[in-house]
Amino acid sequence: MQSFKRHRRLRQNSAIRRMVRENHVSPADFIYPIFAVEGSGIKEEVPSMPGVFHYSLDRLHEEVDQVAELGIGSIILFGVPEEKDACGSSAYAEDGIVQQAIRQVKERHPDLYVMADTCLCQFTDHGHCGVVENGEIVNDESLRILAQTAVSQAKAGADMIAPSNMMDGFVTAFRQALDEAGFVHVPILSYAIKYASAFYGPFRDAAHSSPQFGDRRTYQMDPANAREALREASSDVDEGADMLMVKPGLAYMDIIRQVRDRFDLPVAAYNVSGEYAMVKAAAERGWIDERGVVLEMLTGMKRAGADLILTYHAKDAARWLAEDV
Repeated sequence: MQSFKRHRRLRQNSAIRRMVRENHVSPADFIYPIFAVEGSGIKEEVPSMPGVFHYSLDRLHEEVDQVAELGIGSIILFGVPEEKDACGSSAYAEDGIVQQAIRQVKERHPDLYVMADTCLCQFTDHGHCGVVENGEIVNDESLRILAQTAVSQAKAGADMIAPSNMMDGFVTAFRQALDEAGFVHVPILSYAIKYASAFYGPFRDAAHSSPQFGDRRTYQMDPANAREALREASSDVDEGADMLMVKPGLAYMDIIRQVRDRFDLPVAAYNVSGEYAMVKAAAERGWIDERGVVLEMLTGMKRAGADLILTYHAKDAARWLAEDV
């Protein structure tokens, strides 16, 4: 009789499958995005992102309390100001929406790990991630304002700065500014690899940050490129990044794996708004099993090499994982 391998022996029941499972997803792996807005009494659902809301500061605790109770490891704060200008001055204001949100969260939940997204697109009237001169997004002047923003976020109490602007040299600029301001202990999660992706549409709805002219392809990466991703990550490692982000996650798992294999820093994947919205839309129509698809997707990102996952699914996933314990 011809001999063959019986791989199914290790799949016979749930107990043995759990015993030999190679990759695990935990609420402690999640970074949950929260959108803070100016005003009062506001809890408004983002139309393109069911289950994701804008919260005014007086209602922000409703969301943050849930996150803490579910054991989610950390949050990242995005701010949507009422007024914008050409240089995004409210991004670095002491009383800016992000700075106020950071202070409020840390006062209520001092042990919750709070990250601050550091970009200008939500704060500029043109919707780009840097300063515009003669129709061009200029690099070095943008770095000055972005670094000032990072310091203001650290002063407000952010545990980690997460720059997503994709300006050349931003890690160097941020590290120098933070160190000079006395924040040598504040780490930088670099959005080292951020593609000019079609998956960002719902986020721009949530953050009111669509570009008012052109697009972001002069500073975000071409989705066709992989070697360029490693060059970007290598630069950020050399400049002092503490962690590396790949964004988006689902369509770029090959990039997550290459970054994981090449560098020894922790790697995060951003399970972005378009990925979230697709799942939600299909689930609402009964076309997919939302729980199964989400947990499979998040497990895939872990298998690809992500240590952390920034995801809008975090609260639902944490509840589902608790049911499996």
